[in-house]
Amino acid sequence: MKESDLKRVEAHMKRTFNHGGIKVKARKVADSAEVYVDDEFIGVVFEDEDEAGSFMFEMAILAEDLPQD
Repeated sequence: MKESDLKRVEAHMKRTFNHGGIKVKARKVADSAEVYVDDEFIGVVFEDEDEAGSFMFEMAILAEDLPQD
């Protein structure tokens, strides 16, 4: 992802989730970036192959991270 796209996506996520600690960082793979909240990795943003200028955010929620019933 281009640096300008990283900044745009990061700004959008900060506004959407109302959290200033979100960071979007480049990866070695050119079509995606890593997303962090403070220092914790939370997911990956991918360029949308079907719609230029759009992105998809993927976040896994592990069973070990969920509260127990």
